[in-house]
Amino acid sequence: MEVSLRPIEEIIVEDKVVLNPILFDFDKHNIKPQAALELDKLVQVMKKYPTMVIRVEAHTDSRGNASYNKALSDRRAKSTVQYVISQGIEESRISGIGIGQERPEVDCGANCSEEDHEKNRRSEFIIVQR
Repeated sequence: MEVSLRPIEEIIVEDKVVLNPILFDFDKHNIKPQAALELDKLVQVMKKYPTMVIRVEAHTDSRGNASYNKALSDRRAKSTVQYVISQGIEESRISGIGIGQERPEVDCGANCSEEDHEKNRRSEFIIVQR
């Protein structure tokens, strides 16, 4: 089996570290195995660039009320941050915030497909400091 690895510089795009989607199951905040593989790429970048500081912004889909989704996204951000810290990154270099349903990737209102909802349940990795 042949595995091709992209150089980690290719996942640094402008002010973000762009990973494949960190997807969460509906109403869940646990890090799934596929998400862990993606977050390991972030850990590699942060180890290569020891002054880099990241802010995790976690988002939800539009199901449920806004205050519940804000709290859920906050739990998702915290679990993402805790995973990265558990892999050896200093706590001072990564923080997280829950955005909730306020900034959907796919603005589909009440007509969202399951795929749209999944795209909206995401985390973004903002480079605060290089």
